[in-house]
Amino acid sequence: MAKRAKTKLAGMDFQSLLDLREEVNEALSGFRTTLEKQLEQLGASVASVVKRGRRSMKGRKVPAKYKGPAGELWAGRGAKPRWLVAAIKEGKKAEDFLIEKTVGKTTKRRAKK
Repeated sequence: MAKRAKTKLAGMDFQSLLDLREEVNEALSGFRTTLEKQLEQLGASVASVVKRGRRSMKGRKVPAKYKGPAGELWAGRGAKPRWLVAAIKEGKKAEDFLIEKTVGKTTKRRAKK
């Protein structure tokens, strides 16, 4: 079916494609309006249903997991550091550089917004 749709679109001229785009935008707008009205009747809003924002851990600091012979630290994310790659080539294992975690250590958790 997708192949058939592509051939139909390929046969349309530019103005026909623009008209089709406008029809799709109007249909989507009408559908959104209907959904917003239904949410309003249920006592909710679009903002309460749609959550936007960053969910990834990108840019967040994490504690170090590995410590090198000269005191270098690595959290275990991203590419392996040169000191660890060199140590592995010498026959050591990454587990040899793991930092001991203290048992029962509590961390502060950030309150969710």
